Amino acid sequence: MSPVQFAAIGHRGRELSIEYTWIDAEAPDAPLLVFLHEGLGSVAMWRDFPAQLCAASGCRGLVYSRPGYGRSTPRRADERWPPDFLERQAREVLPAFLDTVGIDPRTQPVILFGHSDGGSIALIAAGEPASAWAGVIVMAPHLFAEDVSLISIRAIRDSYRSSDLRGRLARFHDDPDSAFYGWNDVWLDADFATFSLEAAVSRIRCPVLAIQGVDDEYGTMAQIDAIAARVADCSLLKLAACGHSPQRDQPEAVITAVVRWLQAPKSV
Repeated sequence: MSPVQFAAIGHRGRELSIEYTWIDAEAPDAPLLVFLHEGLGSVAMWRDFPAQLCAASGCRGLVYSRPGYGRSTPRRADERWPPDFLERQAREVLPAFLDTVGIDPRTQPVILFGHSDGGSIALIAAGEPASAWAGVIVMAPHLFAEDVSLISIRAIRDSYRSSDLRGRLARFHDDPDSAFYGWNDVWLDADFATFSLEAAVSRIRCPVLAIQGVDDEYGTMAQIDAIAARVADCSLLKLAACGHSPQRDQPEAVITAVVRWLQAPKSV
């Protein structure tokens, strides 16, 4: 990866600093994978997985931390993210960031690679009417809230308050409370219980690869099965002995599947 850089974007009356890094930026003609992290993720929390995937696939990579995470602008202490926070990231922050760093999906092949909340953001972006993504890869995405998701999110809130989890997250986030409570509070908001991306996913016209671990503690196979039921060109990978983070539990299987999918003819 290249050294971390920062991009300034305007969003709803604020100027935000976005942490990001490139992988193999010197190959401008290669397809670009844009990595969208999980609900507690950041540039650093991806570790070396994006570089490994780009090396195996011949793609370039762009990895960034959303506002509130990593070294990007933290969430204000009095700021509570609204139930449509995923939509705002997909429709407002992501396009503004890509425009700032000079990426236009209409003129170059760009593939969104999202994990968990990042996968949801990727799906929303792909469902936009004027979207021009070359494809979408999602791992453990959320299309709707399941009981298993909410049980696990309540449990990790208790762990954050009673264990060393806050200290461990502080290695990856300048403000771990910003990252944790921004994500945790909105997921446990009563108004978020009815959230659904099924309509947005039904509008996706680009190819999709959806990956889920059999032992995912934050969601079931119903999530990616719902994508397959709505997207014409959708491939599924269901991984045994794998939890919520396939890139950590089964990295070789994920990389092999992504490379195969990238090389396969697409039907749409």
